[in-house]
Amino acid sequence: MNRTRRIGVFDSGLGGVSVLKTIHEVLPYENLVYYGDSLHAPYGIKSKEEVFQLSKNITDYFVGLGCKAIVIACNTATSAAVSRLRLLYDIPIIGMEPAVKPAFMYTKGEVAVLATEMTLKEEKFNTLIRELNADQRILKYPAPEWVTCVENHFSDHAYVQNCVDIFLEKNLKNAETIVLGCTHYIFLKPYIENYYKGNIKIFDGNLGTAHQLKHALESLDMLNKERVQRGQIEIFNSKSDDYVDKSYVLLGFNREDL
Repeated sequence: MNRTRRIGVFDSGLGGVSVLKTIHEVLPYENLVYYGDSLHAPYGIKSKEEVFQLSKNITDYFVGLGCKAIVIACNTATSAAVSRLRLLYDIPIIGMEPAVKPAFMYTKGEVAVLATEMTLKEEKFNTLIRELNADQRILKYPAPEWVTCVENHFSDHAYVQNCVDIFLEKNLKNAETIVLGCTHYIFLKPYIENYYKGNIKIFDGNLGTAHQLKHALESLDMLNKERVQRGQIEIFNSKSDDYVDKSYVLLGFNREDL
């Protein structure tokens, strides 16, 4: 068994880079390859079948590369595709789940979940809410403009802050607890905190996903046991090389450093 094989990570665009970064922190010796599908972003406004086909195409690509596991770093794609993909492939496929459970444990009040329309409508998410018996405590808010903000305007800090401020002022002026159910939104954390002047608790599913991946690899004895150097990270994007550069900036590395 070649335990040094890469782990494939994909998202509808740049958002999943936040998950990639967390995986690299939790599993620093694993080799990672990331595919951002910015050409077809956002996934949240597409049909479930469209998202499945896009996800399957990327999964086929990763399988062709010989990846030992795949992480769907996208809540929308997880909702639309993870169950079907697991039936088609015999490698671990890890999905995302909005961090509603820890948010509900933190507060007895209302919890605002920001995610794509598909994530909020899908049975996977609503089954989770029913299991927690918390329908009356959940506030659902799609924010597709935030995806566009991260994909196309993230280097313009004033623009991003204004985009965040307008949405929160209109919908969640007095929120106390927020769950970010889209990986793009995680890059907006500092701007959200700035709007609330730090008086907000924000949850996301990145760390839980990274630990789920680690557990899956450990259970199959597939962790990279070489500890000579940190794992390599390679990034691809369906739209343009400029979006690859943006991904490395969001990751916090230069290409030549990896």
